[in-house]
Amino acid sequence: MTTAVDARPADLRGWDPEDEEFWQRAGARIARRNLVFSVLSEHIGFSVWSLWSVLVLFLGPQYHIDTAGKFTLTALPTALGALLRLPYTFAVARFGGRNWTVISALLLLLPTALAALVLRPGVSYGTLLAVACVAGVGGGNFASSMANINAFYPHRLKGWALGVNAGGGNLGVPAVQLLGLLVLATAGAAHPRLLPLLYLPLIVLAAAGAWWRMDNLAVSSKGEGRALREVARDPYGWAVSTLYIGTFGSFIGFGFAFGQVLQVQFHDRFDTPVKAAALTFLGPLLGSLLRPVGGRLADRWGGAKVTLATFAAMGAGTAVVLVASRAGSLPLFLAGFIALFVLSGIGNGSTYKMIPAHYQGRARAAVAAGAETDAAEADSRRRSAALIGLAGAIGAFGGVIVNLAFRQSFQASHNGDAAYLGFLAAYLACSALTWLVWLRPGARAGLVRQAT
Repeated sequence: MTTAVDARPADLRGWDPEDEEFWQRAGARIARRNLVFSVLSEHIGFSVWSLWSVLVLFLGPQYHIDTAGKFTLTALPTALGALLRLPYTFAVARFGGRNWTVISALLLLLPTALAALVLRPGVSYGTLLAVACVAGVGGGNFASSMANINAFYPHRLKGWALGVNAGGGNLGVPAVQLLGLLVLATAGAAHPRLLPLLYLPLIVLAAAGAWWRMDNLAVSSKGEGRALREVARDPYGWAVSTLYIGTFGSFIGFGFAFGQVLQVQFHDRFDTPVKAAALTFLGPLLGSLLRPVGGRLADRWGGAKVTLATFAAMGAGTAVVLVASRAGSLPLFLAGFIALFVLSGIGNGSTYKMIPAHYQGRARAAVAAGAETDAAEADSRRRSAALIGLAGAIGAFGGVIVNLAFRQSFQASHNGDAAYLGFLAAYLACSALTWLVWLRPGARAGLVRQAT
């Protein structure tokens, strides 16, 4: 096999991570290098995407925005980020992983520069809504990064690799919250523009690193639209996407909303933005760090088993949050919410592992039925990439639902109890779905029959 592994920069042709000799000789080293710079770019993307979860803490009375208006400011970038995940997924095959990583990183300059320009008392709420919405470009980076790294690694390592890539990207949420805390504690709430300004040089560095150190895989974009149509018609794809609403939707939704929830629900304890910001980063930090653990556990035990256990535990964690909310117990409330962040991070990793595992199984079944091996493997990769984009987009809308649920609950009753009850029902439904589709007797045989 001839593989252009040393040309820099160039398309890597004949890439076959399943070839053990090639993987040991050169593939693992190249894949790790691309993973590192993919994580860096995606990390900055997540920070920009979640920028407004911190900036709303700076918006004091002089901005004339109520609690419901602030939840809307955090919901809009979540929504745009979800919409952009589908085109970002296919941009990798069309433009190349390295090329698109550079382009998508440079696009992050727009929302950060705009935020730094307009954030001052007297700015209209409509302007803030528009600028917050543009921050959604950071959410698209996740889908393209995951689709790219998925193609670099062999199936036996995809759970780990996707978990590391996603976890490193997710760390952008607590990172921007920690930087926001630093700005609040030093410059004060009157200087929100310092936070986006800090990210401008970091974005340029991420783009430069991708340009000099990443590679393009010579993957044809032919058939990508067909692959999306195929997974969109596949009930399996919608089942996985629903589970991702429960895992990633919870993580990003809670990450965007948690600071506001603390300020409103426990306003006597968090009467200044600094006090709220001092705690908001902890849950996203732990959830991000444990996402690779979810992928590793799924590699060993199977994604469905780990995901079912995760949703059952998330239901218990939500019950703890609800009890704490009604009792007014801040320590119990924090413990329950941090558990939800941790569990959603683990569930993110295990759910994403289920995508390439499923299509690899279908490829093997197709080969056993007489299909040509290379064609079956190529179809498996295309469908995996398509479902990664679809599930990522649908899952991100879960973050919109979380913020809107909090908005409605606090607007109606000045507490989040109604939202917590809704989350509990959702996790129980996801648990039931996981068992019905993957783990009940005969479910696995039914999935195999779909491939033949």
